[in-house]
Amino acid sequence: MTASLQILQKYWKHDTFRAPQEEIINTVLAGNDTFALLPTSGGKSVCFQVPAMVLEGICIVVSPLIALIKDQVQNLQKKNIKAIALLGGISQNEIIELLDNCQFGDYKFLYLSPERLQQDWIIDRLKQLPVNLIAVDEAHCISQWGHDFRPSYLKIGQLKTHFPKVPFLALTASATNRVEKDIINNLKLENPKIFRKSFARDNLAFHVIKTEDKFYKINQILKKNTQPSIIYVRNRKACVENTNRLTALGISSTYFHGGLSSKEKETNMSLWMQNKVQVIVATNAFGMGIDKPDVKTVIHIQLPENLENYYQEAGRAGRNNQKAFGILLISPGDIKTAKQQFLSVLPDKNFLKETYIKLNNYFQIAYGEGFGEQFSFNLNHFCTQYKFPVLKTYNALQFLDRQGIITLQNEFSEKVNLQFITPSKEILRYMSLNPHNEEIVTTILRTYSGIFELETQINTTLVAKKAKSTEENVLKVITHLHENNYINLHIQNNDSSITFNEAREDALTINRVAKFLENQNELKTDQLRQVVNYASTDKCKSKLLLEYFDEKNIKNCGICSFCITKNKDKKTYIELIEKILQLLKNTNLTSREIENQLSTTSEDTIFAIQTLLENDKIAINSYNQYYLK
Repeated sequence: MTASLQILQKYWKHDTFRAPQEEIINTVLAGNDTFALLPTSGGKSVCFQVPAMVLEGICIVVSPLIALIKDQVQNLQKKNIKAIALLGGISQNEIIELLDNCQFGDYKFLYLSPERLQQDWIIDRLKQLPVNLIAVDEAHCISQWGHDFRPSYLKIGQLKTHFPKVPFLALTASATNRVEKDIINNLKLENPKIFRKSFARDNLAFHVIKTEDKFYKINQILKKNTQPSIIYVRNRKACVENTNRLTALGISSTYFHGGLSSKEKETNMSLWMQNKVQVIVATNAFGMGIDKPDVKTVIHIQLPENLENYYQEAGRAGRNNQKAFGILLISPGDIKTAKQQFLSVLPDKNFLKETYIKLNNYFQIAYGEGFGEQFSFNLNHFCTQYKFPVLKTYNALQFLDRQGIITLQNEFSEKVNLQFITPSKEILRYMSLNPHNEEIVTTILRTYSGIFELETQINTTLVAKKAKSTEENVLKVITHLHENNYINLHIQNNDSSITFNEAREDALTINRVAKFLENQNELKTDQLRQVVNYASTDKCKSKLLLEYFDEKNIKNCGICSFCITKNKDKKTYIELIEKILQLLKNTNLTSREIENQLSTTSEDTIFAIQTLLENDKIAINSYNQYYLK
């Protein structure tokens, strides 16, 4: 048995690798630079985690997804594998302490965001580590033609000069040939071994369903397929509204979005993961690191922004290799709406500059200042004050975030400030009376000098880790201290924060990134065109997706909405069309009324109605009723 397989069985409890995981791992162990394209559910993390465990030393993992970093670090720690992450919101002293742990504490994994590599002193500290592998996750971000390009990723290629003998592994779940070449060039990979797993999912049926009443169709789908399901919606409000509507129909459900607290996210996620509810309604904040194999159906209510995200989100269905469905529901006005939502809200250079200047003014940051400063942020208040359109402003801020100019944190967070207001001897007395709280109180006092003199912001996550406790327990202890008048405590809840990563330079800052903005807008326009093509073209849906990812010589899947319709007996449709014409002789009817009276499917009904409309046999009135012409 190979060392890799022993590691897999010991820590991951799997008997065998999925193809092509073992080949990738062997290539990395042989010291080769490697590019691996593994679609959603392909098991990317194992490809760097296993070889890193086999080799002596520590693996550096670069990823832009904070939620995914947290998830992977927690999962490794649960396996008693020493892993650590350099995330935002921690001081330089805390970073130094974490890097000391990596250097002297026998850690196996160090996760960090690409922005960290822009700090030269961190690079100097990384050079002192016994690095055995550098893994670049979400590697499409390094390409200007990737759907989430970040210039900060370009810094990763510089690590090649510092670690010339260390293998690099670039991983992504979505990349065209053009993006692949860009990744290899920008990371400076030397004669890389390339692995591309097909995007084909033989068990996953991609359906595009045209319907005038999406919720009626959702109800039909979920009552027919009662296994775990995901419904993707555009915003937080839609999460709550659709969950309430499902509950009213007797379909158990919960929701997930970036505005929930960590505890709420964990609670709602657990309900769904443990099959206590059938459906989780979510924004695209949901999904990273989620591995639930028995998802039967993934439904998108609106057109997605691009096919990369759609494929990944729909691909969360059917990971147990059982028949599953990725369903896109579209109504007649959806394409026009999508163009308004995605294209009309793209910021140009002038709007980006105005947003950046007003953002600095909003926080009273002077020219040449602001570096490293962090503020709580309310997008609606900011837009109201300056009369900015919300979506366009949000896109501008997201672009500034991707360029590394600011860090926009959308997840719910709690800012905790406290000051001890009683003498130290009283604190000692408190700890003797409350010995179960002693470790947390001692950790706070050791970590934050001056906390008796000044109100100090504390990092509850760090305190919990040092005290070998949980963040929930830390909050309980400080609340108890406050209630008993040992401390002054201020907890500020916010669902967004902004950190300025550069000093304010106005035009100089925006001019530097203007070309990237132009490229991004061109790319987003083309991506939406591809989505519209997928939704509206009469062609095998699986084939359309695979062709988008540059796969050739593809056969029709036989199970998507197009293939099923194509394979239907023409005689059946002729009979259905005749029945519809008979019904409409008596009265005007909506498509749902026709469907109910004839006990047929909405797909068949709409196909027959479209045929009649195209042949000018029927028309539709202002009440969405069809009538004979």
